[in-house]
Amino acid sequence: MTGLSKSVKARIETLGFSAYGIVDIAGINEEHGDGLLGYIKKNHHGTMAWMPQTAQRRSHPHNLWPQAKSALVLGMNYGPDSDPLISLLQKDKATISVYARNKDYHGLIKGRLKELAGLLARDTGEDVKVFVDTAPLMEKPLAAAAGLGWQGKHTNLVSRDYGSWLFLGVILSAAKLAPTPVQTGGCGTCRDCLDICPTDAFPTPYQIDARKCISYLTIEFKGKVELDLREKLGNRIYGCDDCLAVCPWNKFARTASEIKLQARPDLDAPDLAKLAALDDKQFRTLFAGSPIKRIGRDQFIRNVLYAIGNSNDASLMSSALAHTGDNNPVISNAAIWAVGRLQ
Repeated sequence: MTGLSKSVKARIETLGFSAYGIVDIAGINEEHGDGLLGYIKKNHHGTMAWMPQTAQRRSHPHNLWPQAKSALVLGMNYGPDSDPLISLLQKDKATISVYARNKDYHGLIKGRLKELAGLLARDTGEDVKVFVDTAPLMEKPLAAAAGLGWQGKHTNLVSRDYGSWLFLGVILSAAKLAPTPVQTGGCGTCRDCLDICPTDAFPTPYQIDARKCISYLTIEFKGKVELDLREKLGNRIYGCDDCLAVCPWNKFARTASEIKLQARPDLDAPDLAKLAALDDKQFRTLFAGSPIKRIGRDQFIRNVLYAIGNSNDASLMSSALAHTGDNNPVISNAAIWAVGRLQ
């Protein structure tokens, strides 16, 4: 069993990672995936068919790579420089989740993980594999086991040093690395993240029903959002930070130092009218390199129209009317609903 070399530790810091820890894969019990399986059994995954399809591989790192002996889990801080909920009060503006206000973190982190993985392979002489969110690996439980924090009542990772604002990446290694201690702490009796949720997406603490989660509804769900949920979206057009932003542990958080993770001025409360007018080419240009591009222009416009319908701003009526005859029935339905709300 070996620890990380000085060169790897130094490179972790210079590459912009804020925290790291190591998990002994052999110490992860078979109950590691029980929460996921229960989540799927309750249909809390909604239309995300990839979850049950990959559940078996996702339930334990050995199901993904049997040779893995250790997991090096890394966190990169993406803390905002101001309260991300302020824009919720600006009804003619859009609110975009903090993580999507600049570059897509997947590509940013993966490139840096690959460099670290190369150094680790050089030091240990063993194979490595790199993962950033897109593979069937349960990063949050691994991060908690590695000592980066704990899973809060909102199901996301909470860090003593960075609050709720850590992107996670994992390097699996066939080498036996010395594990780091689990971090003590927790949520206690606090319910702030549960109580602020506009759609009551948490049936109980530490469980989430994605079918009610605004992040799911605006990003993963492709159809017509249920009428009783639309007005609860407010002006959130991509993701939701409510449960993250109110966590008391954020008092220890700090602003992201990586410039590519700091908010672009044009994505910090942009005008709904301007967003509603985007054609496909303009949408792709505006969101080049952004995770928002992945949902496509049509779903994006659907979300913008829901926000317009919730704005109570008559000056946005023309923006909604412009889409009532759209060939996409999801867009035309959203536009007609928005017109009705504004009237």
